[in-house]
Amino acid sequence: MDIIFLHELKVETIIGIWDWERKIRQIVVIDLEMSADIAKAAATDSVDDTLNYKQVAKRVEAFVSDSSFQLVETLAERIAGIVRDEFGVAWVRVRVNKPGAIRGSRDVGVLIERGERRD
Repeated sequence: MDIIFLHELKVETIIGIWDWERKIRQIVVIDLEMSADIAKAAATDSVDDTLNYKQVAKRVEAFVSDSSFQLVETLAERIAGIVRDEFGVAWVRVRVNKPGAIRGSRDVGVLIERGERRD
């Protein structure tokens, strides 16, 4: 299994459980790792034969920007569903970081994997 990745996609959204968090937009940082078979794309040198990470990034960015969740867990789960359902990805790892959420920590967040890794 090959992996196509996208790291540190920064998106402003409504996220959090506290009243003040529901009134402002905060930045979340998203990392994606997605299973792909890149052999055909490598042979043809054509973007049509691979998972187009630009399209994935634009879709995830639009979704997250328009969303409003209390938990990063919910946001990560929804992102995983979009990537798997809309882009035909068998396995995805999603990390959602919420910088500055805990004083003294660079960031906090969740890391989830959905689907099956196929070798």
